[in-house]
Amino acid sequence: MVCCFAICRIFLKPKTGILMLNMGGPEKLEDVHDFLLRLFMDTDLMKLPVQNKLGPFIAKRRTPKIQEQYSKIGGGSPIKHWTSMQGEGMVKLLDEMSPETAPHKFYIGFRYVHPLTEEAIEEMEKDGVERAVAFTQYPQYSCSTTGSSLNAIYRYYSNRGDRPKMRWSVIDRWPTHPLLVECFAEHVSNELMKFPEEKRDDVVILFSAHSLPLAVVNRGDPYPQEVGATVQRVMERLGHCNPYRLVWQSRVGPMPWLGPQTDEVIKGLCERGKKNILLVPIAFTSDHIETLHELDIEYGQVLGEECGVENIRRAESLNGNPLFMKALADLVQSHMKSNEPCSRQLTLRCPLCTNPTCGETKAFFANQKLS
Repeated sequence: MVCCFAICRIFLKPKTGILMLNMGGPEKLEDVHDFLLRLFMDTDLMKLPVQNKLGPFIAKRRTPKIQEQYSKIGGGSPIKHWTSMQGEGMVKLLDEMSPETAPHKFYIGFRYVHPLTEEAIEEMEKDGVERAVAFTQYPQYSCSTTGSSLNAIYRYYSNRGDRPKMRWSVIDRWPTHPLLVECFAEHVSNELMKFPEEKRDDVVILFSAHSLPLAVVNRGDPYPQEVGATVQRVMERLGHCNPYRLVWQSRVGPMPWLGPQTDEVIKGLCERGKKNILLVPIAFTSDHIETLHELDIEYGQVLGEECGVENIRRAESLNGNPLFMKALADLVQSHMKSNEPCSRQLTLRCPLCTNPTCGETKAFFANQKLS
């Protein structure tokens, strides 16, 4: 039997639209080039010399290698699948938890693959959404990720010279939300139990997050601190059951990046006799190329064998965990009850920010009238 809330979502126009913001990933191998092209042309993410020429060159050169990686994880990224599942679970709960703002509908806004953020906004406006929540799916804020998605929303309206038809607000970070912490702790505990009992106490937990160029960090980007806050809360929830480190992955290019790097730490631990390792993706909530290929294959299989690890495992991403969907719903409900357009943190630009659009975007959200 279909509940009345589900029927409302089907037949009535959504009152509240939740735009789930993320980088996205190519679903098919033929999508890889366009994904890379948009990524390397995103000046919010990276600044390249003569970017309009160098960006397409790098994208074309890297496409075969990245296609090969995606072919090894099933031919495409599962991130849209997981985001859709999470969104459906979230709005179903929200319709029950918050009938005054129902019906709720989720929309997916990716930066580099369809559905693009701009396409999602158009759909929300066509649907007649009254209240729009831009909800970053990165728990920890970075100008390179959440900031880029929020800039895209601002530019959508700025380029059209149009005022939003919807009342916008933004959930711009949630690194220590209690249910997020609970989910991560649950997944770490579950994976620890899969190590041989006599080795369990010797396991080193490596919380791995996507790295940032030091140039971005040194401008004052809050991402490293917020990732560290998540790690601290998770380990408190686990009673500091095992030794741990926060490490960083996915460095590209010759410039200095935030470290230590995940692969180098695995090597260093093995050299020092610590050969039971648990990898935990702490800045990703859904599986994608960095978990399925980089952590599982490059580090868990290839590097692990080279280093002679005894046991190396990865904690499952949050993916379809019902408790995670509850976390998403709770975040939206609490945010809407607060009647605040954004967090106080969002209003502060990085002290050494070099991107004028960031200031304009922050002002756009901070000045939204919600009532």
